[in-house]
Amino acid sequence: MASLNLGYWVQSYSMSNQVSSISKSFPLPRSLPFNPLTTQSSSTLKKVNFSSLPSITSILTKEDIVKEEEQYPQKSSFDFNSYMLQKASSVNQALESAVSLRDPVKIHEAMRYSLLAGGKRVRPVLCLAACALVGGRESMAMPAACAVEMIHTMSLIHDDLPCMDNDDLRRGKPTNHKVFGEDIAVLAGDALLAFAFEHIAVSTVGVPPSTIVRAIGELAKAIGGEGLVAGQVVDIISEGLTDVGLDHLEFIHVHKTAALLEAAVVLGAIVGGGCDEEVEKLRKFARCIGLLFQVVDDILDVTKSSKELGKTAGKDLVADKVTYPKLMGIQKSKEFAEKLKTDAIELLQGFDPAKAAPLIALANYIAYRQN
Repeated sequence: MASLNLGYWVQSYSMSNQVSSISKSFPLPRSLPFNPLTTQSSSTLKKVNFSSLPSITSILTKEDIVKEEEQYPQKSSFDFNSYMLQKASSVNQALESAVSLRDPVKIHEAMRYSLLAGGKRVRPVLCLAACALVGGRESMAMPAACAVEMIHTMSLIHDDLPCMDNDDLRRGKPTNHKVFGEDIAVLAGDALLAFAFEHIAVSTVGVPPSTIVRAIGELAKAIGGEGLVAGQVVDIISEGLTDVGLDHLEFIHVHKTAALLEAAVVLGAIVGGGCDEEVEKLRKFARCIGLLFQVVDDILDVTKSSKELGKTAGKDLVADKVTYPKLMGIQKSKEFAEKLKTDAIELLQGFDPAKAAPLIALANYIAYRQN
């Protein structure tokens, strides 16, 4: 880790610029159309003095929280906990209504088991917050928010299967295939994926049809062969490789994790009536917090227990997966996370501060989450 070239790390943050050079023997799908540093070429990027950056910690002390509140006083006027509880409750009610228990009972039981198993609901809340930021109503974005959560749940069900990560625990409960069997788990994921698109198309109200079609196209691209699936595939075939670099790892997580978080924010902005400039600015914000989410996830995987995480801890290490702590070390990974969080918040400048408060708080929450 001591030999890590920090200048190279900063250049790798330009994401799509260097994806094609990852490995000539390892062809990758093209990156999603966002480069968070589009205003600077990689040759003009400067090295970061990491000693000047505040360090993000996986476990915050009371002193850390006080210091953070002093640095970001605007947060103290926004009750994040109440906001998340209220929005998560609304999302849960909408999900409960959308996926009711009906025939065939077995498949709907399996769908509901994972979909309603709890979770932080970060993705749907991001969708609702982005909609409100551009002047939309919550009702306009709720079907899209639910659709994103259905697809996220599908990805978890499939990710936990024996042919993938072979996991026994998810959100503190036995994984879907442990309860319903592998065959039903696969089909439950398939059903959630299909129903997500049906739900946006049928249940979205107060939004022009052309806008709904645009949102559906955005979501499909985010999870297909150029999005989530691309990241999953590259992640699988990278296990055990010894020559994986940061640009390679970044490709995996920009697609595997960040793409769906990005879709959640962008869908909210689209159905909320945001202009193209607003949508693209929020896309950049979402790309930063999406990558941030994964960096923190990697850190937590090696610093928390299974009980604390609600899922199996240390599984990336067991599977010999490439992670940020493995390539950069835990401390540099924390510093990278802090940089991503700062950049994300800066992208919200120019929006109404009161309406941007939930997204700022969500960025901080993702950075400092405990599981």
